[in-house]
Amino acid sequence: MRKDKVFRELSFIALKYYDTFAKNIPLIRLAENNDWVVLILLGSILAYVLMLMYLHREATLKEFLSQQISDTGNVLPTWLIVSVINCLLLAALISQYIPIVPRLVNNFSILGNSLNKFGFTLIVLSIFYFVKIVFTFLFYSSIGQDKKWKAVNFVASRFYFVFSIFLMIAVLVNYYFPIDKHKALQIFVAFVPLVFIFKNIFYSFNKNRILPNEWYYKILYICTLQIAPMFALWRVLFF
Repeated sequence: MRKDKVFRELSFIALKYYDTFAKNIPLIRLAENNDWVVLILLGSILAYVLMLMYLHREATLKEFLSQQISDTGNVLPTWLIVSVINCLLLAALISQYIPIVPRLVNNFSILGNSLNKFGFTLIVLSIFYFVKIVFTFLFYSSIGQDKKWKAVNFVASRFYFVFSIFLMIAVLVNYYFPIDKHKALQIFVAFVPLVFIFKNIFYSFNKNRILPNEWYYKILYICTLQIAPMFALWRVLFF
């Protein structure tokens, strides 16, 4: 009993001095290192500048967006560059809002290094875009309209080029401005359907006629290759 009493008294004294000591320690808040975000933004801008200079003969933004497919070369390299930049920017933006990295992915490591939220999001988006591209090409080939594939890449690269500029602004605001992340997430979620609707309107009325000719193939394309993959992506990242 005496030992228990001494132990309680020593514990009380230790807690008392710990509390006094802790209150007098200046708390140091470590600033979050977002240098990698700056590298992504600067790298994206540099890639676009080089693309316009060397792949499009020093075209301005207006000239690039108003180019005719018959007068344009390097359609595939342009589409690839725009796709990679969009994937990086989307990963930088979305990774701030996904709840957790799945335990299965988190437990997998190489030389003691495991994926963080950005790495996980980037891999998921890369797989998503790759699978979507493959199935889109197979779809156009199966309906005998694979000749439109070049036009699809041409129009998509212009649309996502503009979209990536808005992504750059969103990433900059998200990482370097004091915003309410909960409200920002609500805005982003509400913005997704608007982008989806505008993209399909843009594709439908584009003079290059990149959507399938038959109306039922258009509905099949929109439902199976645009709406369904978005739900699958949402399911993987946020659940």
